[in-house]
Amino acid sequence: MVRTVSTMLPLGTLAPDFYLPDVVSSKIVTLSDFAHKKALLVIFLSRHCPFVQHIKLELAQLGKDYAQSNLGIVAISANDVNNHPDDAPEFLKVFAQELDLNYPLLFDETQKTAKDFFAACTPDFFLFDENRKLVYRGQLDDSRPQNGIPVTGKDLRGAIAAVLAGRDVDREQKPSIGCNIKWKPGNEPVYFQNPAIAV
Repeated sequence: MVRTVSTMLPLGTLAPDFYLPDVVSSKIVTLSDFAHKKALLVIFLSRHCPFVQHIKLELAQLGKDYAQSNLGIVAISANDVNNHPDDAPEFLKVFAQELDLNYPLLFDETQKTAKDFFAACTPDFFLFDENRKLVYRGQLDDSRPQNGIPVTGKDLRGAIAAVLAGRDVDREQKPSIGCNIKWKPGNEPVYFQNPAIAV
């Protein structure tokens, strides 16, 4: 496993389109499905990553807390399932059902969508405004496995509150830290050349 940080995609970047299957319903989900929402949160995750396991209850709670709001949420898993079968769609489905996720969990088999977002780690968070411009990318909060800090989601929740209220999101943002996305051999993006600190 490699301890990896977000690429910190430039703020203002337009949300890339995607066309991916939901592991629970098998329905195709696209960017335009969220056109009626004022903001969109895209989460890259992995079922087996200890950083995701550490915050998984908060990921589920986010969906419940914003279910009646103007925020759309979608999660995406892009790991190479040949070498990491725990992230195969059938196991992602179990993961989504165990957490009672009320937003789609999509499978990015080709890893194209992960590359389009410059996603690097799990978890990796991207929050877009009503014009689908990036206003937040970075950590959920300061909690990490075994650092003793409670999981609150304060950084991400603060950004969500601002964008839903029509306020500017604080541009001082800390990168997310997690497991590197497990790229298929030969499919590693250029930005994976320096994958941070091995653990």
